Amino acid sequence: MNAPRVSFVSLGCPKALVDSERIITRLRAEGYEIARKHDGADLVVVNTCGFLDSARDESLAAIGTALSENGKVIVTGCMGATPELIREKHPNVLAITGPQAYESVMAAVHEAAPPAHEPFIDLIPPQGVKLTPRHYAYLKISEGCNNRCTFCIIPALRGDLASRPVADVLREAERLAAAGVKEILVISQDTSAYGVDLKYQTSRWQDRDVRAKFIDLSRELGELGVWIRMHYVYPYPHVDEVIPLMAEGKVLPYLDIPFQHASPSVLKSMRRPAHQEKTLDRIRGWRDVCPDLALRSTFIVGFPGETEEDFEMLLDWIEEAKIDRAGCFKYEPVAGARSNELGLPEVPQEVKESRWHRFMQRQQKVSAALLKKKVGKRLPVIIDEAEGLSAKGRTRYDAPEIDGNVHVVSRRPLRVGDIVTVKVERADAYDLYGAAA
Repeated sequence: MNAPRVSFVSLGCPKALVDSERIITRLRAEGYEIARKHDGADLVVVNTCGFLDSARDESLAAIGTALSENGKVIVTGCMGATPELIREKHPNVLAITGPQAYESVMAAVHEAAPPAHEPFIDLIPPQGVKLTPRHYAYLKISEGCNNRCTFCIIPALRGDLASRPVADVLREAERLAAAGVKEILVISQDTSAYGVDLKYQTSRWQDRDVRAKFIDLSRELGELGVWIRMHYVYPYPHVDEVIPLMAEGKVLPYLDIPFQHASPSVLKSMRRPAHQEKTLDRIRGWRDVCPDLALRSTFIVGFPGETEEDFEMLLDWIEEAKIDRAGCFKYEPVAGARSNELGLPEVPQEVKESRWHRFMQRQQKVSAALLKKKVGKRLPVIIDEAEGLSAKGRTRYDAPEIDGNVHVVSRRPLRVGDIVTVKVERADAYDLYGAAA
């Protein structure tokens, strides 16, 4: 009997990608094959995103495509938390489950396409099936979020913060490193809140007890001998404790912090955590300890009630904070978000559009100035793509897919996953160019 074949669509953020990896690992462990096309597969699993209305539209379109090309579709992920929206558009899907509902997904798969034979778990690599390239991987340390930002519905979709025991996280990280992963990207909804729900409970790791706390986890990960990159960190005071690990080279000098805005009134309306901290002073303090610290962030323009003065404050702030990499989003009213009920005046669409362009122009200027300072330096670069004597990679200051690249020429062929020293010869607004030493 041939193994049943499952086609898989993964939408949304890196946290959803990790959910997809876990489901695919289970499918492969039970003998299912993963098909590259919907046509000819026994069924399709669509892992949806429901954070923004535009993401919901993309998810509904992907479900529709899967139904037209295959007909047997199981839906999971964040949008699965609102099944009525899916059924209204696509009443013929086989099953709908919410995020992290791995058992429910597998039960629906078993019903639609029973496994061909008993599972052989040892056919699966110890690190599980990964959807990223072999040289980097995402490490999800918790689910959910305790924050109640008014523009966000993640807690409604994924629940409150639920941290993994620290020994479980470290075991997974160790398996990844043993499998040849060169860079581990630590992700969650709120990485710096890791362990709060566990009351920083200790668990046994190797020959010692380790607390489920951001600093302790960072310190242990820093001993693995691979690049450790921290994403989705909020600027709580205890983040200061991790900066010395970056200065020592144990953890990459990189923080992904979703500041979202700089105006106190806008931040108050957003109900952003840690907005009361003197963030600029804290950033200066971090750079006193670790001068080459890179900051990536995301910002929202056009939030209800945002004035021109608020926006000008944001532009000045990103310049003063020297934000290395920034993404900017035009505010979208999301169904179920409390920002819809604040009673604040909406910002006209044409104003949002104008502010987005002005933000990106200012950030481009900041980025170009910071990258120019790297010209003439020799930097370690991890190679993401290679062809002949040319390659594309990233420095320690850039994450895959969202940040800039280094375009490399070399006298010898380079391989994906190599970490090489590159002398930077020139820079533009977003990328570096150089030669392998």
